[in-house]
Amino acid sequence: MSRRRGLMSQQFKDELAKELGFYDTVQAEGWGGITARQAGSMVKRAVEIAQHSLVNQQEQ
Repeated sequence: MSRRRGLMSQQFKDELAKELGFYDTVQAEGWGGITARQAGSMVKRAVEIAQHSLVNQQEQ
C-alpha cells in the first residue's frame, strides 16, 4: 500500500504546533504523541489560514 503524500509541509505543521502550544510534545514524542483534539485544532487552524488567504486573494 502506498503512503499518502501530506498536504501540509513539515515546516507549516511545526509552525502550527508552536502556535497552538504543543510543539514540545511533537519534539519529544513525534506526531503520534499529540492528542486527537490537538490534531483537530491544527487542522482547524490550517483551514482558517487557508480561508483567510483566499479572501485576501479575492480582494486584490
